[in-house]
Amino acid sequence: MIYPLFSGVSLSFTTFSGVGEAKWTGLDNYQTIFTDSVYLKILSNTLIYSAFVVVFQNGIGLAIASMLNGLPKVRSLFRTALLVPSMVSLVIAGYVWQYLYSPLGGGLNEALAALGLKSVQQIWLGDPSIALIAVAAVHVWMYIGYSAAIFLAGYAGISSELQDAARMDGATRWKRFRFIEFPLLAPALTVNITLATINSLKSFEFPYIMTGGGPDGATMTLGLKVIKLLFNEYKFGLAAALSVVLIVMVASIGLVQNAYLRRREDRI
Repeated sequence: MIYPLFSGVSLSFTTFSGVGEAKWTGLDNYQTIFTDSVYLKILSNTLIYSAFVVVFQNGIGLAIASMLNGLPKVRSLFRTALLVPSMVSLVIAGYVWQYLYSPLGGGLNEALAALGLKSVQQIWLGDPSIALIAVAAVHVWMYIGYSAAIFLAGYAGISSELQDAARMDGATRWKRFRFIEFPLLAPALTVNITLATINSLKSFEFPYIMTGGGPDGATMTLGLKVIKLLFNEYKFGLAAALSVVLIVMVASIGLVQNAYLRRREDRI
């Protein structure tokens, strides 16, 4: 791991097409990344994609876990069912959802029509204004059960005596969640947010399979652009520089986020 890492960093300061000798260009590749509007848009796409995934994957996962925690008789069954999407191949899931999003006979638009909601129908993967969110929603769907399972494990560590005492004091369901459950789920929240952030920032599979980065670059992420620079454009030096930017971004966001969440745990 160490040799390829340093080799990639070294390559990022060159221009190289895969054959011949690499030519030293200094910081030119990095200057291109941080000044070219195309790459700034890709960076923005990646951050929006990650933010959407982190918020909705963990928000919905927590809601599901909270609901299942109050249903002990069916908890194990539903927990297993929720994990099924994360066991499906990313390629298969991507192609299935590409079909479901299809504007011509796709399952989602057909379901909306059956419910009398034709006005809500969209060209989900063809409209630049919603394509990125449509792809990110598939990422959320796939891993939402994973987040719910981690939150359920956190619920298992909450003493039932605290819940019983709160009920005897007349605390409503919402107050028990807000003042007892949510604070004590801090370790599970730290794990979920950290994993979701890292996983979504480096994501390229769903954009690659479902849209190829289109339409008009609306779903192009850093991970996908690296692949395209390597295998479509043969710009190895620029791809290496973009990879370094991605690594630094993931590490920086992950460290800051984890430090904040750990301090939050200590305060609680």
